[in-house]
Amino acid sequence: MEAQDGAVTIYNSGAVADPKIKNPYSLKVGLAQMLRGGAIVEVTNPDQAKLAEEAGACSVIVSDPPHSSRGGILRMSDPSLVKDIKRAVSIPVMARSRVGHFVEAQILEAIGVDYVDESEYLAFADEDHYINKHNFRCPFVCGAETLGDALRRIREGAAVIRTQGDLSGSGNVAQTVRNVRSIMGQIRMLNNMDDDEVFKFSKSIAAPYDLVAQTKQMGRLPVVQFASGGIVTPADVGLMMQLGCDGVFIGSDVFGSPDPYKRVRGIVDAVGNYNDPDVLVETSSGLAGLMAGMSLGEDRIEGFVRGGV
Repeated sequence: MEAQDGAVTIYNSGAVADPKIKNPYSLKVGLAQMLRGGAIVEVTNPDQAKLAEEAGACSVIVSDPPHSSRGGILRMSDPSLVKDIKRAVSIPVMARSRVGHFVEAQILEAIGVDYVDESEYLAFADEDHYINKHNFRCPFVCGAETLGDALRRIREGAAVIRTQGDLSGSGNVAQTVRNVRSIMGQIRMLNNMDDDEVFKFSKSIAAPYDLVAQTKQMGRLPVVQFASGGIVTPADVGLMMQLGCDGVFIGSDVFGSPDPYKRVRGIVDAVGNYNDPDVLVETSSGLAGLMAGMSLGEDRIEGFVRGGV
């Protein structure tokens, strides 16, 4: 147990008690657990959000339409778009804020989003400081490429870790695989360490010792871990899940296929049946004609909105 800035943190039960905050950290982590075993689909309008919900997505994340221009700086989505999408669906709605931009997060919380994604897809508002997520009622999603990244974001109050890969929207899953394997490999190393080695390891990855110790005890990250970046087929989904992730983020480019419902439904089924080759065969069959535009060439990447997961 640790007292820090007026908050009492009990990491073996995942609780953070602070009288100024209405929702304790334990509640946020519990809410995030409801996403486990699901697919989160990026959407740019209410119709896409409805389709994603009908196809079985556990949540949607709002992104600006590809044609919108912000002069090279990507910021949080228009609050009116977020509200329209919230009215259209009954599943949780996520929206992105820039890293470190706590006022954007305050605005998103004020309009009732279910989760805020402090996202490196957007421009960095603060290059040195992430948002203190304990100051908010809603749970936060944060990206990470290493175990140290993930545990630092958890210390700041993240309830969901998004293991991040390719940011360009190229459809290349290799970087995501590398980062997921890196985190899982570090956790396996940690499981084989004695207590003295854990102290040294926590310093080497610049992560809080108590969270490192909890990760060792649990044999996994203390919060839900999703994979994001280049995941476009049911086979990609099965790969991420078998590597140890709890779910996946899917980009809005799935809606560019001739039958987006079939694509999203196939991905959702793959998340729930990632260890069943027969189901993966079924969900992967007949997708050749639906894959147009999913793996982008270099000539198309430049014009692709970085918001594509």
